[in-house]
Amino acid sequence: MATMASSNLRIISSPSSFSTFSPSPKPSVFPINPNFINFPSTPSSLFLKLTSNSSISPIKSTSSSSSPSLSSTSPTFHGLCYVVGDNIDTDQIIPAEYLTLVPSNPEEYRKLGSYALIGLPESYPIRFVDENETQSKYSIIIAGDNFGCGSSREHAPVALGAAGVKAVVAESYARIFFRNSVSTGEVYPIESEIRVCEEFKTGDVATIELGENKLINHTSGKEYLLKPIGDAGPVVEAGGIFAYARKAGMIAAAAVASD
Repeated sequence: MATMASSNLRIISSPSSFSTFSPSPKPSVFPINPNFINFPSTPSSLFLKLTSNSSISPIKSTSSSSSPSLSSTSPTFHGLCYVVGDNIDTDQIIPAEYLTLVPSNPEEYRKLGSYALIGLPESYPIRFVDENETQSKYSIIIAGDNFGCGSSREHAPVALGAAGVKAVVAESYARIFFRNSVSTGEVYPIESEIRVCEEFKTGDVATIELGENKLINHTSGKEYLLKPIGDAGPVVEAGGIFAYARKAGMIAAAAVASD
């Protein structure tokens, strides 16, 4: 069993604007400062190459007094696993032709789930979502390096969440996918201590215990350590950055329509 590595997380700067599920290409102003969220500190070599000229850069950590605190449970997930390899990009997760679907529309949200991972190549003979179904029987994705690379699209984690995915366990993530997963609250993006995609097979039964940072493969009987998800966990648990901000009193609660 792998030993737990010490956490060495960094905080990265957020973009000056942010869009959430809007069909309009014009982004809206990000309502709160997300700098309290700790993101993965081990970007892949491909990510570093692709983002060498990007605006993403480390910044100094904010003081603990500026970080909102909400009580949080430690969820446990149990289900079948779907295993993918390295460099699964957002076009494979949800092809661009389906980006016209609006997640805030319940019917179109379900359609997004039916197209999740439909862009995978033929080397993946098992479909993630069965034909004529809107949800997958696989609630946990086990992935390799640089999961969610490619173009930035919030529809990628949304499609996985719509398909019934609760968590992705990957060796590393493209940071924009990690950030979109947290901000939408659709899936838990969890990093593994070792390359678990070579330890699992599609169809294996697994349990993720976030409180113990543990991944259990019930099919093989083996256990693996996970890297702590840190401050991102409560945001996902709350249902995304806006829901978290409302619960923390950082923005006003959503108005309730009267009869």
